[in-house]
Amino acid sequence: MSELLLKSIREKVTATEEELQICKSYFTQKKLKKRQFLLQEGEVCSRLAFVEKGALYSYTTDAKGGQHVIQFAFEGWWISDMYSFFTQEPSNLNIEALENSEVLLIDQEQHYQLLAELPKYETYIRILYQNAYIALQRRVESTIGLTAEEKYNRLLEQYPFILQRIPLNLIASYLGVTPETLSRIRKQISR
Repeated sequence: MSELLLKSIREKVTATEEELQICKSYFTQKKLKKRQFLLQEGEVCSRLAFVEKGALYSYTTDAKGGQHVIQFAFEGWWISDMYSFFTQEPSNLNIEALENSEVLLIDQEQHYQLLAELPKYETYIRILYQNAYIALQRRVESTIGLTAEEKYNRLLEQYPFILQRIPLNLIASYLGVTPETLSRIRKQISR
């Protein structure tokens, strides 16, 4: 348990083995079966999740029942509803396992306690927040500035493994296109 988390921390900060063990002690492991929810709309998000194994995704559901994918998370990635986590207001998101998965969880109280106790963890989290903000900004820029084909190509460049792990209808939703449009794009590219 947690070797991937420790590796993630080591990649961003220089921490002693003792500091890493302190950090590790704050997390609990949870196994999720495929299609099991980590968070459902209306619940308050009280935990941050680090993906040790598997794949999860977050999405909203519109009034007609359509899913709008916000984020995917694979091994070594974090997933949560940050708005709900920080405000303690009910979440608008669902977070669901796409595969049988294992996550490491830290609740809000433990997270704040670890931030206060371990400056290296605080630095690690700050770097994660910076990277998440940059990724969000890039996603917004591509949403408003790229064609559907350009968005698809960029996604494949960044995450070449995604087609093997994510159903096409969810990729289409993430890109903000219909499954039919994604199918057309894929056919054009394959020619």
